[in-house]
Amino acid sequence: MIVCVPIDDAGRVDPRWGRAARVALATVEDGAVKEWREIGVAWDSLHDAGSEAAHHARVARFLRDQRVDTVVADHMGPGMSRMLQTMGVTVQLGAAGDARTAVLSASPAA
Repeated sequence: MIVCVPIDDAGRVDPRWGRAARVALATVEDGAVKEWREIGVAWDSLHDAGSEAAHHARVARFLRDQRVDTVVADHMGPGMSRMLQTMGVTVQLGAAGDARTAVLSASPAA
């Protein structure tokens, strides 16, 4: 399972999903993080660079390209949530604190 979570510089869940500067992609197997990659997505600066639809498409394309199964975040708007659910991406909201712990808490084996 590949989980995407917005992160801050301290490795904590960034509360800004759609405006995250960085995300982590975690490959979770058997209840453990097998791989952890941090990627600068610059959604914070790109968010207002075009329409809401263009931004949602940017996020969708990234998630599809990375084969993300689940997004773990503090919160997100209803439009983004609806789009991710339409894509078949599981959305787990209410995450806070250490990002690795939040990812593991959202995995089915947790």
